[in-house]
Amino acid sequence: MTNGYKKPNLKSLYFDDEVQKISSLQGKTIAITGTTTGIGFVAARTVANKGARALLLNRKSERSKSSYHQLKKENPGANIVNIECDLQSFDSVRKAALRVIDLCQDGLDSLCNNAGIMALKDEATVDGFDVQMQTNHLSHFLLTKEFLPLLKTAAELRGDARVVNHSSIARYGDKKLKAKYFDKRGGDLGGDGSNMILASLTRKGRWARYSQTKLANATFTACLHEKFQKAGLHNLKALVAHPGVAMSDLQTTTVNDGGMSAWLARQMMKNGQTMEDGALGIIKCMTDSDSQSGKFYGPGRGMMASKGKVVKFDLEKFYDNRLTKDLLWNKSCEAIGQEFVV
Repeated sequence: MTNGYKKPNLKSLYFDDEVQKISSLQGKTIAITGTTTGIGFVAARTVANKGARALLLNRKSERSKSSYHQLKKENPGANIVNIECDLQSFDSVRKAALRVIDLCQDGLDSLCNNAGIMALKDEATVDGFDVQMQTNHLSHFLLTKEFLPLLKTAAELRGDARVVNHSSIARYGDKKLKAKYFDKRGGDLGGDGSNMILASLTRKGRWARYSQTKLANATFTACLHEKFQKAGLHNLKALVAHPGVAMSDLQTTTVNDGGMSAWLARQMMKNGQTMEDGALGIIKCMTDSDSQSGKFYGPGRGMMASKGKVVKFDLEKFYDNRLTKDLLWNKSCEAIGQEFVV
């Protein structure tokens, strides 16, 4: 219990049955960011238990160490590798990429850009960008660029490789992607207002910044799918998922940071689902041979898609359009200081 918020006691409804359907992942390597708790932890445990080599990309911390040991304790025979990767530092991301490249001479089968932070204060990273945008999107953009040769290798050798992004229903908070959120303006992007309703009306504050990052995740998927197809890389898939309203440490962190009241967090989670059920979207994207590039996976589409079985739907036009895709790609390349050529 933290600041009056206590996680609800929810029951998983779909997880066990869906995981039983997953075929062996023996011989595959899957990299996942943000696996210390919540959905990322569940996803890492699932793919490791199915036989994949799981690369865990996390900021160095006691939580990272303890979650790694917990996974190894649960499955001593699993091939799990802990890799230091601080998504709030491009330098750390590039160092992590070098280690993964060294480990994956026979390619990387899936990169799951899962890690995310929600509705935190208006602060800058060491690189000068908004802490949410760099963590949730820009560093994942850089990771994907660095890992593209590995993904191509896996696709050539084994017929399939994927980039899986993690968005949320917050992408509806502001349906227009704005260039300023990709600039070195961390600490000068709307302040720390914590009211979700006011933020949606004024499109300012921490919730507006969070919404922009989740819109960026979906737009990035639309960009990658288009570029893969145009380059003739038909064995490379770009997919995106959302967890609905899933119980994780995101709510706790946001409450602690002043972004949401404990009361509101409790009310939201009354219509939520477990982190296991919430993880099924990215798990399906990573593991299901029938998953399709350029598609969205989650417990329904629309702002009210808070829980339920994972369904597939089309990318939405408010971000899958020329203007929005060009803005995201150009500003992201500008931010990392490199061209990303597919």
